[in-house]
Order: sequence, then C-alpha cells, then structure tokens
Amino acid sequence: MKNIRVAIVGATGYTSLETIRWLLKHPAAGITYLASRKQEQPISELFPELLGRVSLPIAPFDVAAIKKAAEVVFLCLPHVAAMEHVPPLLDAGLRVIDLSADYRIKDAAIYEKWYKHAHSDAKNLATAVYGLPEFFTPAIRQARLVGNPGCYPTAGILGIAPLLREELVEPTDIIINAASGISGAGRTPSPQHHFPERNENFEPYGIGTHRHAPEIQQTLETLSGQPVDMLFVPHLIPMDRGILETIYLKPRKGVTLDDATQAMEQAYNGKPFVRLRRHNLPGTKYVANTNFADIAVKFSNGRLVVIVAIDNMVKGAAGQAIENMNLMFGLDETAGLL
Repeated sequence: MKNIRVAIVGATGYTSLETIRWLLKHPAAGITYLASRKQEQPISELFPELLGRVSLPIAPFDVAAIKKAAEVVFLCLPHVAAMEHVPPLLDAGLRVIDLSADYRIKDAAIYEKWYKHAHSDAKNLATAVYGLPEFFTPAIRQARLVGNPGCYPTAGILGIAPLLREELVEPTDIIINAASGISGAGRTPSPQHHFPERNENFEPYGIGTHRHAPEIQQTLETLSGQPVDMLFVPHLIPMDRGILETIYLKPRKGVTLDDATQAMEQAYNGKPFVRLRRHNLPGTKYVANTNFADIAVKFSNGRLVVIVAIDNMVKGAAGQAIENMNLMFGLDETAGLL
C-alpha cells in the first residue's frame, strides 16, 4: 500500500509527465489527483505512453478535492501562475513542492526585476526552502513549501559551491558555459523552438538576461557567505534532454587540483546522487534518465575547470522534486529514484 498521496497541478507539461513516470515506480507514493486548467480528459489521451499505466482523468484545480485526495502537491505550473495556487494549498494543510521559479529567489525585488512581475505571496516566499538536497537537507525535512531548483542552477551550484565554501577559488570572474537540451524550454510551441530552427543548430541565448543567473548567484552567496561575481552563458543544443556545464574558476594562490578534488569529495561524501568522475569526463549520455549529477575537476592554464552533467528533466526538475518529497516525508532520499 502506497501511503503518500500525491497531486500534480499543471499536469500537461513535460515536467509533469516526467514526474508521473518516476512516481509510477515509487515504492511509497502514489498519484491520486491530476489537475490542469487547459484540458479535462484522460491523461493517457494527452500522453499516449501512459495508456494502461495511469487511469486518472485530468480534473480542474479544486483545493477541496485535492485536500481529500492528497497530502502533497507537485506544482508543475509556469512562474506567476504557481504563486497564485500556493497560498490556498498551504492554507488547506497540504505540503507543496513548486517546480516553477516563484519560490526560489528570496528577494522579491530581484524576482520582479528578472521575471517582470511583482511577487504576490511575500508571506510564503519568506518561509519557502530552496530544495537542493546536497546543501539544505535539514530545512527540506521540515518544510511545508519547497522551491525546487532550476536545471541550470542545480548543475552550476553543485559544481562551484564546495570550492567557494572552502575558499579555494576567487568569488569573482566565475564563468559558467552551459548547454541544455530543448526540453528545458517547455512544451508550449514557439517559433524559435520549431524543429527546423533547433535541429542541427547549437547556439547561445539569453546572455545577461537568463532568469537562472540570479538564482545561481543567490545560492552561491548564501552557501559561501560572500558576494559572488559570475558570467552565465546558456546555449541550446539539438537533443531532447541533458545539461552540460563547463565552469571556469580562478584558484587562490597555492591551491592544487588535489585540494579541489578533496573539497568535492568531502562535500559530496554520503550524497547519493553526486558522482565524482576521476577518470572519464562527465557527459549527458551517462546521466540521461537518471537523477545523478556527474562532476569532474581539472586544472588547465592556471584555471580550475569543473564539468557537470545532469538530466535537466530529472535531477534538474522532476527527480529532484521527488528527492525533496522523500526528505519531507522521512523516506530514504533515494526512494523511487535508483
């Protein structure tokens, strides 16, 4: 008998589909409610791969019905829409894991600057926990509302934070060169994501304007206790899923590759979803369809070079959300994810 009852709100997107796939294999959690404002139909009509696996219909958003059916809600909604749904869900006594950006950035003014919308839920923003388990497990265990990290920030923070915390690298002149598969752009069609535009095409975008930049900077500053100056350059790569980030850092005087490697080993000892690669470099193929983050550290031309690979749909979204749910309900962190 699966004892954690899960509702998914915003059930028609890629992250919700990924969440459903993983929850179907979970030993202690079951999906009991699917909600969307867009369509009311069997979920298997929208996602044919779920035929014979999920019989639930897509229903309207109804807090009372969700409260009867579930105890935790995965919000797979766009930013702004999420903050409209969180207060009534929390008031109903439900626990919420938000996969949008609405509860990741603690400063409402910074959120408004980057997302072009005022934050309407200051009360819950103040108590939301940033859901990166490798660094915030104790707070996640006690949380009623978790802001699930973005995909680019997950990779970047995992690659940089241990080195900053141990004061092995300068907090300035950090360069994050990142590439993501197209699923990171979501399921809504747009001209720039049309197949002829993306196929056989690798290009940068959002330089200086990408909304994940302040999330990375905020979290690195929180973890290291110092101001951080960084350049984040994202790219789209013509594949379905995966993120690869190559990060360039200036080591402090006398710091060696062994020092950096030891800092990574200490930071991620006992962290089940971070794999340190010492012989082979990380690649998106080796983390695809898993909740792992693969990290390698190299030294080149006076710089520390950190390479991080994750699956943007799993460790960068749905898998990490389930990891957070496991922690919130006192389960083994790896439940349903290995």
